[in-house]
Amino acid sequence: MTQRGNGEAPAVSVVVPARNAAATMPQLLAALGRSTFVGRWELVVVDDVSVDGTGEQAEEWGAKVIRLQRQSGAAAARNAGVAGSAAPLIAFTDADCEPSPGWLSALVESLGGADLVIGPVEPVPGTAMGPFDRTLWVSRGSPLFETANLSVRREIIERVGGFRPFVGTPGDSSAGLRPTADQRPLGEDVVFGWRARRAGARVAFSERALVHHAVFAGGAREFVAERWRRRFFPALVREIPELRRHLPWGVFLARQTAAFDLAAAGMALGLATGRRWPVLFAVPYLTRYVGWRELMRWRTLVFLAADGVSLAALVRGSIAARRLLL
Repeated sequence: MTQRGNGEAPAVSVVVPARNAAATMPQLLAALGRSTFVGRWELVVVDDVSVDGTGEQAEEWGAKVIRLQRQSGAAAARNAGVAGSAAPLIAFTDADCEPSPGWLSALVESLGGADLVIGPVEPVPGTAMGPFDRTLWVSRGSPLFETANLSVRREIIERVGGFRPFVGTPGDSSAGLRPTADQRPLGEDVVFGWRARRAGARVAFSERALVHHAVFAGGAREFVAERWRRRFFPALVREIPELRRHLPWGVFLARQTAAFDLAAAGMALGLATGRRWPVLFAVPYLTRYVGWRELMRWRTLVFLAADGVSLAALVRGSIAARRLLL
């Protein structure tokens, strides 16, 4: 039987920011209800002005629900959840996640020798994924400190002042990371994790603390539009220079973007010079990320368009933040 209170101080508080998450909240609550953790723990759900009954679902389950008075974003919601929790250990996950039964036990065990623990994230098993669907993977070595599966000692949160959103957008003098109204937040968990490391936090990875993430259906238009969000990443690198150690050759967001950039440069050089040999620069991209047999299929054209938008976004962001990232 999961122990979620009983008047005694919990050993760990699970903090979940949520906004209009009624479609996935039942799965999260069911997964937490299967927890094998034997100590006392509490669930704190921060309802960020939902209009679909998210908070009511969590209350019916027995969670402590904190309702924000105005939409504040994930960073402020997590801070409110920490402030309203009671345990010395804080475990973060999201409303579209399903922690495994041993998740809490593995996190608490790892926090015995660390101050901040990251766990793996994988798609919900058995969920079919289309080419344009969205989910989350986190593996060992991730430098992004994704709060879909992150636990930390309260003293570390207090030491670094909690989570904070960025201000400004590319084009502003501050060139920060505030997304536009139709976009999801980006980067506050990355900055929190690296600020904690700078403050001396001992970081560990717990392979057994597995969380599954929902798969969200998407279309070609959304898939391409999502790449435009990459314009915020150069500002993130400006804020956290340590990220360059984890990037391919220090200047590329990923190996795929490096291969696409090489292909684009080869095509441009070939057109400019009238020579054919620069087209060979496209071979690594076409063979590894596209495939010759797939080249003429319509979805491959979508992938090419998405990578083109990604390059444009990173160039714009690099100029705004004055930090090269391609």
